[in-house]
Amino acid sequence: MEQQATTAPRRQRWTRGAPWIAFGLAVVVLAVDQLSKLWATTNLREGVRLPLLGDALGIKLIYNPGAAFSIGAGATWIFTIVAAGAVVAGTWYAWQVRSRPWAACIGLLLGGAVTHLLDRLLRAPSFGQGHVVDFIAYFDWFIGNVADIALFGGGVLLVLLSWLGLTLRPEPGE
Repeated sequence: MEQQATTAPRRQRWTRGAPWIAFGLAVVVLAVDQLSKLWATTNLREGVRLPLLGDALGIKLIYNPGAAFSIGAGATWIFTIVAAGAVVAGTWYAWQVRSRPWAACIGLLLGGAVTHLLDRLLRAPSFGQGHVVDFIAYFDWFIGNVADIALFGGGVLLVLLSWLGLTLRPEPGE
């Protein structure tokens, strides 16, 4: 007798430790980002590009007052408010999560948001209007940092988990 393939969705495994996974990953992102920025500001000259993989990847220190691609450079205080909101939302979701994959997603997003908020609050030129340290140059398109990589990865993971229909926490009765 042949076994029939089931089409029922795979059951997720839940864990009460998921918030700590999210917070732990956020702390790792924060530490790696800030330490890499310390290295960049100590060892690189602003505006000088050093190739790592030809034109594809290099390092070039800049201080970015805006968002990606320096969009909104004159509205740095708005990015500070948005980052603060993202940190509050990320912290709330981190406490709610019971899924390991979602904990990883939230940890990446929260870590990136916290480190960008700290840059905006604590870096020159002034409190709340600080410029983000960027130093990873991708072709001549974009210069970013470790937090940007975490935010991008978290965003991709968010789309993937949503597309797969995985939930943040168990539904009532699960």
